[in-house]
Amino acid sequence: MKRRSFFKALALSTALAAAGFGSIDAVAQAKVVKVGVLHSLSGTMAISETVLKDVALMTFDEINAKGGVMGYKIEATVVDPASNWPLFAEKARGLITQDKVAVVFGCWTSVSRKSVLPVFEELNGLLFYPVQYEGEELSKNVFYTGAAPNQQAIPAVEYLMSKEGGGAKRWVLLGTDYVYPRTTNKILRAFLKSKGVADKDIDEKYTPFGHSDYQTIVADIKKFAAGGKTAVVSTINGDSNVPFYKELGNQGLKATDVPVVAFSVGEEELRGVDTKPLVGHLAAWNYFMSLKNPVNDAWKKQWAAYAKAKKLPGADKPLTNDPMEATYIGIHMWKQAVEKAKSFDTDKVIAAMAGQSFAAPDGFTIKMDEKNHHLHKPVFIGEVKADGQFNVVWKTKGPVRAQPWSQYIAGNDKKKDEPEVAAPAAAAPKK
Repeated sequence: MKRRSFFKALALSTALAAAGFGSIDAVAQAKVVKVGVLHSLSGTMAISETVLKDVALMTFDEINAKGGVMGYKIEATVVDPASNWPLFAEKARGLITQDKVAVVFGCWTSVSRKSVLPVFEELNGLLFYPVQYEGEELSKNVFYTGAAPNQQAIPAVEYLMSKEGGGAKRWVLLGTDYVYPRTTNKILRAFLKSKGVADKDIDEKYTPFGHSDYQTIVADIKKFAAGGKTAVVSTINGDSNVPFYKELGNQGLKATDVPVVAFSVGEEELRGVDTKPLVGHLAAWNYFMSLKNPVNDAWKKQWAAYAKAKKLPGADKPLTNDPMEATYIGIHMWKQAVEKAKSFDTDKVIAAMAGQSFAAPDGFTIKMDEKNHHLHKPVFIGEVKADGQFNVVWKTKGPVRAQPWSQYIAGNDKKKDEPEVAAPAAAAPKK
């Protein structure tokens, strides 16, 4: 019997070693928890989303190296919805029903999030969404780790209106034609009106996804700016940012003449652009790579080492950005919530997410709100430097609580600041 047990143990040890676990001591690591990664790795949004897939995989590796989640090794299923919004819903359904993932990290555009939302609510799945957005949504099944408008759009416009930010009087609201830019600009228009800005001093323009010819639009901006001190608020998304910024440079539209503040342009989007003509233009985020603090220094080193080891595109110039940080925070908070709940069960993890905190690369210990599924986040406004990095010119003193329902949209004062939970279905009457 002893001899048989020895050979059984030897066979198990050999199998584990072949699977990459090393020895029989790693039996615990053979337990896996499946998670989904739902980002566009092709199409117009790949320029922004591919790196979020990569930073998610890095974070899973980091957690697995420290024993996983409750002793379970994270096993990621990565799918590519290819910047195709209906395909996001199809892929999300597959991750939950076929791959049986415990959680999904993904989406960038609001139209992709809106596409998957009914799937997560129907199947009681769990989505961590890592990008700034327009608010006006609150779901029990989603944790929003990017900014709400009061954590990005409103502070940016307030800054540009101030003496310090140049005292803008006229506004061009320029965006990609979908829900995030249109809703954000609806909020900004109402905000500007509350500050006494007339409709004639607001020019609103939209272009389709993947738009590449900005010659006429930039010429129109120059003409509009002749009517008084003007600023551009850009909610252009994806690879259209590259031709837009190139055209600003081509037409000599400098930040000293007409400053542009962007909400979807970070270090990664500027990688393919000659940034010298763009010096002084702005971006508003909750994190910049240039922030100096020990947590950010360590995180940047970790990312640089991972990018080099995996031979990722751009590994020779490793960049970090805001949605990467939001992805990283979300994954760690999910791990903490699972361990607090002692379960991967969706409802138990949702309850355990309330009040989770994490020492973030932005230099603050930030927390998930106890009720509204949004992070309390610091706000930074940065100027583009010649090297494609950002110099922070304005920041909040600390993290700001998110307002999912903007006070500038009528009727929002009556909406609850926490997700509605459906009441259990009534039992069918007995016949």
